[in-house]
Amino acid sequence: MLGIVAAIGASTLYSLGIALQAMDAKEAPQEEHLRLALAWGLVRRRRWLLGTGLSILGFPLQLLALHLAPLVVVQPTLAVGLLVLLVAAELMLGERPGRYEYTTVAAIAVGVTGAGLFAPRTTTVVSSPGTTAVVLVAVGLVALTPYLLRLVSRPVAGLTIFCAGCAFAWSAIATKLAANDLFTGYIGTGLLWAAATAPASGLGTLSEMSSLQSRPAIQVAPVVFVTQTVIPIAMGPLLFGEHFDATPLDGWPLMASLALLVAGAAALARSPLLLAMMEGQAAGADRAAGAGGAGQGARPDEPHGAPADEAQGAPAGEARGARAGEAQGESEEIGATPSPSAASRETMRSKPSTEAAEPSHSTTSTSPARIGR
Repeated sequence: MLGIVAAIGASTLYSLGIALQAMDAKEAPQEEHLRLALAWGLVRRRRWLLGTGLSILGFPLQLLALHLAPLVVVQPTLAVGLLVLLVAAELMLGERPGRYEYTTVAAIAVGVTGAGLFAPRTTTVVSSPGTTAVVLVAVGLVALTPYLLRLVSRPVAGLTIFCAGCAFAWSAIATKLAANDLFTGYIGTGLLWAAATAPASGLGTLSEMSSLQSRPAIQVAPVVFVTQTVIPIAMGPLLFGEHFDATPLDGWPLMASLALLVAGAAALARSPLLLAMMEGQAAGADRAAGAGGAGQGARPDEPHGAPADEAQGAPAGEARGARAGEAQGESEEIGATPSPSAASRETMRSKPSTEAAEPSHSTTSTSPARIGR
């Protein structure tokens, strides 16, 4: 049970870090999809770096958890951090969780309790180097697939989501290898495995951020979480000797507990309240940008408020069409493209600048699935 407590502590720090990163959700150009420029824009933000620092502090607790408890229990237990995000969402948005959230919380609580009661024996056994290498290379190649496809074609959004989960799964397996080596005296090898988790997690984060440019978080979060949880659980018996049939009743209670835990966490990752917190900051920035653009298009002598076209209920598309029609009519009559007349300039000043209100960048936010590192 001490391993589960350590896993909950690690997950809490991860969750607080993710919440801070979500507050700095930024607009990213679509051309930065699957590029380091996307990550570079994030690392220059102080609050995002503070969230990253909290996540780094959670890593030693995860190592301790993996020393005290098997990987097949620790990895899904990291989903408890979703409960921390749920509390943060309630405090930030002032909205109470509903029946949906309470049901998922109950499923996670029952799943964690069952996993702790029926967990297999903790071991430092590792399979042969060849088997370990084959598994890590296979999972790593899948994680790199979107970047390899980008060289020849445009990556598939759904595949990028799955590959983000594979990158986090690779990091989880490497973390278990690091814990085994560090706590059995192989300090150098353990530090190398620990260092290897950083680029793997970075790759997963970049893939996840890129997925969020084209898909809503409600589609991205569950896939990433389930992938990064199920792969380590499936590899636990093969790589670390964490066999389910060595637990009570041939492992059926343990499998049922883990299934309930994963299902509850995946459902909670789709919670409207949780997603509203993760995406609310970006939506607020979009609204502020739109308001700023509209304000610049108003005449100084007009009262502060909605522009004329908006007050009359005219869509922005019709306003652009009207201006385009006026410009084309003047060009056909004169046979050239003269500067607009005084009346035309007055009309243009009375209309909002729709180009300023149209964001040229897609919104990138942080998915709650990143808790289970």
